[in-house]
Amino acid sequence: MAADTAGRTADGLNTKGGDAEGRDVKGRDAEGRGTLRRVVPQGRRFLLRRKGVLVRLAGWSLLESAQTFLGGYCLARALDRGFLAGHTGVGLGWLAVAAAAILVGGPLVRGVFTQLTALVEPLRDALVRRAVTQSLRRAVADPARADGGAVSRLTHQTEIVRDSFAGLVLTARSFVFTTVGALAGLLTLAPQFLLVVLPPLVLGLLLFLATLAPMATAQRAFLDIDEAIADRVGTIGAGLRDIVACGTQAQVADRTERLIDAGARASRVLARWAGVRTLALGVAGQLPVILLLAATPWLLDQGVTAGAVVGALAYLVQALLPALHTLMTALGAAGTRLLVVLERFEDGTAGKGAAETLPHVSAPLPARVTTRDGNQRDGDAPGTPLVPPAAEIRSVTLAYGPGAPPVLECLDLVVEQGAHVAVVGPSGIGKSTLTGVMAGLLAPDRGSVLLAGRPVSGRDASDLARQRVLIPQQAYVFTGTVRDNLLHLRPDASSAELGLAVDALRADGLIERLGGLDAPVEPAKLSQGERQLLSLCRAYLSPAPLMLLDEATCHLDPVAEARAELALAERPGTLIVVAHRLSSARRADRVLVLDGTRPAYGTHDELLVRSPLYRDLAGHWQSD
Repeated sequence: MAADTAGRTADGLNTKGGDAEGRDVKGRDAEGRGTLRRVVPQGRRFLLRRKGVLVRLAGWSLLESAQTFLGGYCLARALDRGFLAGHTGVGLGWLAVAAAAILVGGPLVRGVFTQLTALVEPLRDALVRRAVTQSLRRAVADPARADGGAVSRLTHQTEIVRDSFAGLVLTARSFVFTTVGALAGLLTLAPQFLLVVLPPLVLGLLLFLATLAPMATAQRAFLDIDEAIADRVGTIGAGLRDIVACGTQAQVADRTERLIDAGARASRVLARWAGVRTLALGVAGQLPVILLLAATPWLLDQGVTAGAVVGALAYLVQALLPALHTLMTALGAAGTRLLVVLERFEDGTAGKGAAETLPHVSAPLPARVTTRDGNQRDGDAPGTPLVPPAAEIRSVTLAYGPGAPPVLECLDLVVEQGAHVAVVGPSGIGKSTLTGVMAGLLAPDRGSVLLAGRPVSGRDASDLARQRVLIPQQAYVFTGTVRDNLLHLRPDASSAELGLAVDALRADGLIERLGGLDAPVEPAKLSQGERQLLSLCRAYLSPAPLMLLDEATCHLDPVAEARAELALAERPGTLIVVAHRLSSARRADRVLVLDGTRPAYGTHDELLVRSPLYRDLAGHWQSD
């Protein structure tokens, strides 16, 4: 790969001077506050438009407060006025009241969830509408750029918001009204309880609230890198054939490893803040219980009864602590995740020159093909230099899996140095397989492949990359500058050689539109044709003497395709083109027709007479 520029990797993440997520801490915190400023007002307006639902939800929740109040209060009275006073019946009566309050919980839950549905589902519908609107606007504004996150926003992210929002409403409502009921019960039993319970409770809550913004920032950074890793894997998958063909696996692996390391660092940051959240839970939830037990002698001296102490302990252990734990878990995980996803809806987020290394051939020499019937046709002229063929295939058979019919069967092919050969045939006949075999990317089941007289098998990727260059239909363009992309296969090319390639392919207009040779390239913003043009310029500069084009011009218009193929044919070396238009076949010296049984070889005019399949293909192309 080309070297990093301005401290940035091909992933777009800063690896020099910044933190693991590619942004400094202050900048990320500012983004976190910015997110809150954008999301919170919209959330407030959403809730204010549903005051009736909120009032009814608060009404059902207020009954839950009464249930919480009765739990601790009845336990205290059952001890003080019943069991400890020797009145067992009275104690049982108070416990019966507490049990009745618990049984009422069923209808309460039903009422709460009914109102919750009326609050959550409109939010989901609004997000779906926004996701569709954003996707349509982006498609109209930039048709060449696919909105890869649209499906995720419509499905996965919408459901994250729906579930997270519902969970937050439930837990926040439960905590607020449970706390109200518990504090009212503590105050009723003995005001001194508030002096013991409130300070650690408030301290823990404040500590927890202080972690929310950093947690959201860390969660965002983690999701950004997670998406970057997913995008990198997809990009590598699409360009894997080109990467292997160019022998750049090590460079791609190095950049991907750096991105994965950044993700690991982001995970550790998130884990550290989770640890702080756990500490806050301990301060707010466990410390009040410890202080209450420690202060029991003092409370008894103040006239607080033993039943009241047990009731206060019940409030803490059975009501406040579970509610607090649920709230902190929900806000710390679902809350930060909700904030980040809502933000996405809001943003919608040193060698010789080529001429010196390529063999010089004064005139193109034709290819030879030997078919299975043993008929060999060639057009070699007397006095041809005794140089090894550019590519030679000997009795190659290849099938994709045991028992599968062979895609190539007993194929013999000789392509001489300097030839321009077009390969044609119906879809699925094996044209791309043939280029893969010639490039050394696919190993045949039987037979052998030679490049410049040397077997392909046993040669490493870098050695093969010096001998041939393969440009597939899905051209590989990476994040970096235009210059980085063009010099990908020959970084030592001079400015004059680079200019020659750009002029030959007429890519100057595209480069000017992108901002020049040193302008950054964002692959997602390029059309398929623009990617192919950059890849063809890169191939033109390659020192490899054999060039394989596997429908590498299919996204260019016919004029641009003709210009590109003619320029590449004039380049010193051998050109093999998988053709998808009649014009490509007519420009070639010879045409190889793959028909699955008996390949045919010859000039365009010869094949029109000799090959029924070629006549059909030519007629189909002309009708198009």
